[in-house]
Amino acid sequence: MDTKQKLRNEILRNLEKNSRIDLGELAILMGMEEAEIANEVAEMEKEKIICGYHTMINWDKTGVEKVTALIEVRVTPQRNQGFDRIAERIYNYPEVNAVYLISGAYDLLVTLEGKTLQEVSLFVSEKLSPIEPVIGTATHFILKKYKDHGTIMLPKKGSDRMVVTP
Repeated sequence: MDTKQKLRNEILRNLEKNSRIDLGELAILMGMEEAEIANEVAEMEKEKIICGYHTMINWDKTGVEKVTALIEVRVTPQRNQGFDRIAERIYNYPEVNAVYLISGAYDLLVTLEGKTLQEVSLFVSEKLSPIEPVIGTATHFILKKYKDHGTIMLPKKGSDRMVVTP
C-alpha cells in the first residue's frame, strides 16, 4: 500500500468515527498540514469515496413515533442486469434507507422507516411485494437498538469495579 493510500485510509477511519472532526484538529492528530488533509478530503468527495456525512440519532429519546424494519427480499434476477434494476426500483422509494445485495436464502436486505408497524407492513404488501421479480419477503422489526454504526446506544453503566472502603 502506497503512502497516499495509507494517508487516505487514516483520514477515512477518523472521519468514520467522527464526521464532525475539525480538519485542523485532524491534521494535528495525524501530524500533517491542514491544507493537505483538506485537499485529500475534497479529492475523496469528488471521487465519491466519501459519499456523505450523517448524524446518528437515538429516535427513542425524541418522542417521535418511528419504526425501523429490515426486509429480506427474494427476487428473480433479471437477464443481463442481475439484481441492479430491482435494487434501483426499491431504493428509489423515499421510505427506504438502504438496500444491500446479500448472500443466503434471500437476495436483498432493505431497511426502511415508517411511523407505525402497520405503515411498514402496508409498504411491504402494497409496494414491495407486488414488484414483478419479487418472489418472497420476510419483515423484521427493530425493537431496540443496542449498538448502531459502532456507537453504543444505551447509557453507560457505572463502573463495574467494587468500592473498597478502609
